[in-house]
Amino acid sequence: MVTPMRPDGSIDLDAAQRVATHLVEAGHDGLVVSGTTGESPTTSGDEKDELLRAVIGAVGDRCVVIAGAGSNDTAKSVESVQLAQKAGADAVLAVTPYYNKPPQAGLVAHFLALADASDLPVMVYDIPGRSGVAIARETYLRIAEHDRITAVKDARGDLWFASQMMQETGLDWYSGDDAMNLGHYVNGAVGFVGVTSQVAPVAYREMADAVLEGRWDDARAVHRRLTPLVDAVMNVTQGAIMAKAGLVLQGVIESPTVRLPLVEADDAQTSLLRTALSAVG
Repeated sequence: MVTPMRPDGSIDLDAAQRVATHLVEAGHDGLVVSGTTGESPTTSGDEKDELLRAVIGAVGDRCVVIAGAGSNDTAKSVESVQLAQKAGADAVLAVTPYYNKPPQAGLVAHFLALADASDLPVMVYDIPGRSGVAIARETYLRIAEHDRITAVKDARGDLWFASQMMQETGLDWYSGDDAMNLGHYVNGAVGFVGVTSQVAPVAYREMADAVLEGRWDDARAVHRRLTPLVDAVMNVTQGAIMAKAGLVLQGVIESPTVRLPLVEADDAQTSLLRTALSAVG
């Protein structure tokens, strides 16, 4: 979920509650608050806490609310996990520590520390394209032994590796790559954590329902209908930028403001997005 902001860059909690309500009413059964798409690198701990509490207040009785709590500082991540539990989150998302490129032993220690920090389930986020380090097979096997590490958001783009890890660890697998959602479903994933789904929630609900009911032709048809929109949101500029632009076009939020180093979508990007949204219907 994006983090709506006013034109001056301050977080708009009322708009956040409107976005959350809109997404749940359109078919989302879970929301991730303060993930990368929520601009977590440029929001403060206090802002994250206020945002999480606002979203839980709006929809916490109607969907799973997952708090983004990972960072490249284990001590700060532990504190974030503990604050998420106090705020009432249902689970936490823990990204692989980025930039400092820890060894696999460091990844094990990091994820176990977060799992030990609260009673909340932990979804591990494997995204080597951003973090600079992938989670190795041995690391998955080790952290899967912890009762509270229960799921994976997979954005590494390797379906064969995912298939092996699903079988060997028993962890619940979620696609973390919009372009790979259907592929992950076919491979045995139980769901997806998306960006584009914010601006096409009904279509993504259709695809998920088709998968759950075994209607693979219908799921494939929705996937193909969404392809231009996924391209527009994820491959033109940064995803949070385009998701906010799309929500403005749809009248869900008023401002497309993002915090530097992100910048708002320009006219050409917004026009491309408008066309892609119209094609989805």
